[in-house]
Amino acid sequence: MEESNCKTGLKSGAVSKEVFEREIFMCKKLNNKKGGRCNWGECKSCGVIPLLYKLHKGELLEKKEEIERVKGDLFSDKD
Repeated sequence: MEESNCKTGLKSGAVSKEVFEREIFMCKKLNNKKGGRCNWGECKSCGVIPLLYKLHKGELLEKKEEIERVKGDLFSDKD
């Protein structure tokens, strides 16, 4: 049996678009409201955004720079 890793079974659509958008909205809302924090910790070190991208888009965000870019793009848009 093959050993599992972060790319095992990687495909888009494990999380629906509606769930993805709702969770991203919540991250943005809490980031803006609480100054880069939510009840789980600090947004800069949180893995929710990369996990949501993996489960919805089938994309791995592994490099620190790409994670920071995506988070920066998301959090700069004040919804």
